[in-house]
Amino acid sequence: MVTLTHGGPDAAGAARWDFSTNANACGPWSVALAAVQGADADRYPDPAYTALRAQLAQRHGVSSERVLIAASASEAIRRVTAWGARRGARCVWVPEHGYGEYAAAAASWGLACAAQPASADVVWLCDPGSPLGEEEPPARVHAAQSAAGAGAVVVVDLAYDPLRLSGQGFTTRWGADWLWQLWSPNKALGLTGVRGAYLIAPAGAEPMVAEWQALAPSWPVGAHGVAMLEAWCDPACEPWLLTCRATLARWRDALAERLCGLGWAVRPSAAPFFVARPPQPIDAHALRAHGVKLRDTTSFGLPGWWRLSAQPPAAVDALQRALRAEAPEVGRAA
Repeated sequence: MVTLTHGGPDAAGAARWDFSTNANACGPWSVALAAVQGADADRYPDPAYTALRAQLAQRHGVSSERVLIAASASEAIRRVTAWGARRGARCVWVPEHGYGEYAAAAASWGLACAAQPASADVVWLCDPGSPLGEEEPPARVHAAQSAAGAGAVVVVDLAYDPLRLSGQGFTTRWGADWLWQLWSPNKALGLTGVRGAYLIAPAGAEPMVAEWQALAPSWPVGAHGVAMLEAWCDPACEPWLLTCRATLARWRDALAERLCGLGWAVRPSAAPFFVARPPQPIDAHALRAHGVKLRDTTSFGLPGWWRLSAQPPAAVDALQRALRAEAPEVGRAA
């Protein structure tokens, strides 16, 4: 059994200074928040999500038949894996350092994890990936393309693409008609408490959309999730995100500089989050007592490292105070 670890609130509630999630720290977007707060929860959404799928299709320049609504990215991962297992898939390929849901979904169906994409029936990419914030390397993408050509289902998780701070988007670099795109905009909108995601099928895969839809329960997304996804399609969203990215780049760089001054090793990232290793072990529970939460990356296969997201200056100051309180000799290095 794969044990999943998540950032954000836990049994102790929400941390005052939370570096542990990849949600947009500039959010929530006021337009999306107002839409969610004003959602009509008295009625079911359209079970076919006709209008929503049309809006999402227009946003991506595809037909509505290529859009599949999902309860969340995690639910989509589970559903895709279930479909693969029912179709005789024997193994999947997952990133070495990546979201645990990919491997957990495979394990729940008794599927093995392949050493290379070429030998997998289902391939998961993520760009930029978490926790490293790196783009998929060309060799891996070429291997995934070969796997797709041989009949594998290839999905790229684009949860962090709207918050990309450098480089071009994955589909701009590699095209979009050969693989499935998984979008979960609640992170970009700063509304991670609202669930809702969708998949864009590759060209010609419309029959598979119907098959994957048949595996879903009725109304996987409620009225609030529909409102959030509709706001995501608002033309005003991208200008807001552009402003956010400029702010997040400043905050990320300031955070990295502060940590480097404290002796941390910081890895570069194309996203508003990165992984860093402290000069000596830190106690997450002790930091939490100061109202600060980081994301331990041991479950990502990176023991001794921590993932931190870009946060406002006050949060960075609080982090430094907490580190100084727990390790005064290191804190003085700043």
